Amino acid sequence: MADNDAVTETTALDDRWAVFDRWGPYGLLALSTLTAWTAADALGMSTGERRACGVLIVAAVVLELRWNRVVRARPGPSAAGARHYALRWAVGFALTWANPLFAFYAVIGYFSTERLLTRRLRKAGLFATAVTLAGSQSGGLPPRGELGWALFGALLAANTVLVLLFSHFADLEEARGRARLETIAELERTNTALQQALDENAALHAQLLVQAREAGVADERRRLAAEIHDTLAQGLTGIIAQLQVVANTADPALAREHVDRATALARHSLGEARRSVHNLVPAALADDGLPKALEKTVAQWEERTGTPARFTTTGTVEPLHDEVAATLLRIAQEALSNTARHARAGRVGVTLSYFGDEVTLDIRDDGRGFDPRVRSTRTPTGGFGLGGMRARAERVAGSLDVESEPGQGTAVSARVPLVRHD
Repeated sequence: MADNDAVTETTALDDRWAVFDRWGPYGLLALSTLTAWTAADALGMSTGERRACGVLIVAAVVLELRWNRVVRARPGPSAAGARHYALRWAVGFALTWANPLFAFYAVIGYFSTERLLTRRLRKAGLFATAVTLAGSQSGGLPPRGELGWALFGALLAANTVLVLLFSHFADLEEARGRARLETIAELERTNTALQQALDENAALHAQLLVQAREAGVADERRRLAAEIHDTLAQGLTGIIAQLQVVANTADPALAREHVDRATALARHSLGEARRSVHNLVPAALADDGLPKALEKTVAQWEERTGTPARFTTTGTVEPLHDEVAATLLRIAQEALSNTARHARAGRVGVTLSYFGDEVTLDIRDDGRGFDPRVRSTRTPTGGFGLGGMRARAERVAGSLDVESEPGQGTAVSARVPLVRHD
């Protein structure tokens, strides 16, 4: 806004000077003529001097009329401007010689040097005008007697000093004006570059939104796959285990018991699958908090596998955000499923710990263990395993660590931020 005001102010000032350059000489000439003619008798002007002044006045008017037509085609300092300045100075000098009061017209030389003369001619033009005005101020040209010449010299020196001083100030103002215009031009270029950068940033932002949307879709697909695995695959694994017992036993009562378990597990898995597809929240968390849901999960796993399992909670229990609670429950389910399939454990311990701003879930068994440095190959019947659990933890800004050695059991530890329920 300030830059626009500066440009507007500069343009307005230039317009005012253009009006003065066009009409100022006529006004000053008319004022000089009226004043000089009024004092002609007092100054003792002869008839010849009056006629000469009349001719010079007409010449001055013609000179200005001609220049007003020329300046439209060639504005600014030029050789034509220097010729016009010299002719107008000569007319003003002659008029002032005849009558000192014509200095009102001659003073126009002070105001037109910058618009008519090049920089190297300006001081000469100002000095010539100072000579004319000093002659008028000393009583007319030529000076009379030694006192007249002394007065003329003193006035000429004073006018010259003042002219040079004001010229210096004008040069400083002009330099400041040029610097201001250059600054404005630089700001305009900067604003243009900034607008281009903003446009590029807007395009980049739109591109990032598209990429984020695509990444979100891919992440949601992986999440859905994990949810289906946690509901259907784990349920089917348990059903298969129960049916294998039925197939390998001759005891009708035992077979009936495992068939009932398989049926119950199938119904439970179907209900959880429907709920998970609907809102991706585990069914166990629909009515209970995370500790209760984990306790039920461990108890059901113990009943299904026959392996002793214990669940423990430490710290002050706090309600967790649904996403965090679901993540820890799914990790526990996957870890227990892996234990049932691979560990051949004698006992299992699950611990949920609250530590101020962090929640930790530990699943430990005394099974056969494995070497975590050896990356297992995922089979078509395999689960999401450690990689899936680690991805789940990282999705909520957590981490997952695994400690195991062959024959020494396995410990899975998940750490996530304690994000409270909204």
